[in-house]
Amino acid sequence: MKYTLLLDKTKEESVVVTAHAPSRLTEELENLVLSYAGTDRISAFTEDETVFLPFGDISSVTVIDRKTYAVAKDGKRYRLRATLTEVAEVLPTYFIRLNKSTFANQNHIVRFVATFSGAVDAVFSSGVREYVSRRCFAEIKRRFS
Repeated sequence: MKYTLLLDKTKEESVVVTAHAPSRLTEELENLVLSYAGTDRISAFTEDETVFLPFGDISSVTVIDRKTYAVAKDGKRYRLRATLTEVAEVLPTYFIRLNKSTFANQNHIVRFVATFSGAVDAVFSSGVREYVSRRCFAEIKRRFS
């Protein structure tokens, strides 16, 4: 297998793969190219299907049991193959960090609710609640002030 990278600022970006047959590698390359920050969607998976979720339809991206999930605005979870750090690099600016393991779409947050223990939860339009760390809440307050 050969790999070639040509950098030319005067040409339009494109990815060309020459393969003998479809394989897991070609699928991974396709998913990587399609989920590139230049697009407005990310590839996600359920047990029986692959979908392309527009960033606007994602309420949050979170890590559960060391696996990264995108939570859609209807509350349904989709598995992502990328790590949270990798996903964070391609998320639009309207995603904000809620805690160490979650980024949220600020357009889907309905309100912030203080709990009896003094913690703060973000409540999404789907009814899902997510814990907001004190450090991140301070940053969120600065962002909206």
